[in-house]
Amino acid sequence: MTLPSCPDCVVVGGGPAGATAAHELALAGRQVVLLDRAGRIKPCGGAIPPRLIRDFDIPSEQIVARATSARMVSPAGARVDIPIEQGHVGMVDREHFDAWLRQRAVEAGAVRIEGRFIRLERDPDGVSVVVWRRETDSTEQRQRTRSVVGADGARSQVAAQAVRGADQGRCVYAYHEVVAVPEQRPAGYLGSRCEIHYDGRLSPDFYGWVFPHGGTASIGTGSADKGFSLRRATDELRQRAGLADATTLRREGAPIPMKPLPRWDNGRDVVLAGDAAGVVAPASGEGIYYAMLGGRLAAQSVDELIATGDVRALARARRRFMREHGRVFWVLGLMQRVWYANDGRRERFVSICRDRDVQQLTFDAYMNKRLVRSRPMAHVRIFFKDLAHWLGLVRA
Repeated sequence: MTLPSCPDCVVVGGGPAGATAAHELALAGRQVVLLDRAGRIKPCGGAIPPRLIRDFDIPSEQIVARATSARMVSPAGARVDIPIEQGHVGMVDREHFDAWLRQRAVEAGAVRIEGRFIRLERDPDGVSVVVWRRETDSTEQRQRTRSVVGADGARSQVAAQAVRGADQGRCVYAYHEVVAVPEQRPAGYLGSRCEIHYDGRLSPDFYGWVFPHGGTASIGTGSADKGFSLRRATDELRQRAGLADATTLRREGAPIPMKPLPRWDNGRDVVLAGDAAGVVAPASGEGIYYAMLGGRLAAQSVDELIATGDVRALARARRRFMREHGRVFWVLGLMQRVWYANDGRRERFVSICRDRDVQQLTFDAYMNKRLVRSRPMAHVRIFFKDLAHWLGLVRA
């Protein structure tokens, strides 16, 4: 394989953000190299909304299951089942979905290399150099490039080395186990329903999940509390789901960012995308859609930079993202701080989810990635219902 001497862009990281950035740049006719570590799979429930499927042309064969309902479970065991009306949530297996995204980028013209990013350097003429090495070889390789997209995940090394303020990100640590669902399904388990457990025993500040993936299921939890045992909580959740004895296929853990970084570029030739930029939704932990959108916006900014030489193009990726989704992130962050604080509030939160207005507005916002403004009275009703629960005027 012959690498270009100085491509338009090196994309570091081949998850949904990086693979999408490489794909978009290749489609735009740019010379792009995709540097990715082989074999790494991020812990993820794998839920993708209809808007992602539409916006990024995801074929049906990548959808391993279709969730038509969600179950919220409170600390006391109260269950609220919410139908997903007029559609479904697609479920993907990241092991295969990410590989397909990378292959799509290659088919569009990107050059993929498997290796580990080491550092960024700059040649005497000012051109950036990505230093990397293969997993099986300690020899360092040098790749000159006109620009870099850092899509190397939470605690990104590209961000740490190139972007001011990268140390301001906040993370939770997520852990899940992918298990084989037995042919004789456990009582109460549905392959078309996502379960979300709000319980301090499963997470003191986040939630636990049981997400169907066809013949397998993702069971996991997350927390920012370093002393909390995610494995023990996952064992408990497997017991509750009736899958304690199911065969474990994979165990995966990784930090998940919970706050967009204040800056995504270095003002010269580096821009961040996906987890590296901090774009996982608070409260829900949803990241795939936002990662792929971030990859697309990063690609657009790099394309503008190469076409015009205007370094201000790189900052437009963050501005465009926050203009469309900043308010959603703010609302979800507030919701997590208020309702995930203790089990009493979690109990009330699940109770609120019984409300029809809450269900409709929540799922419309999730499925279409927007805050609905067309039903102002529903927002007013929800505000007063939330206030009543907050003040303890309503029984959970």
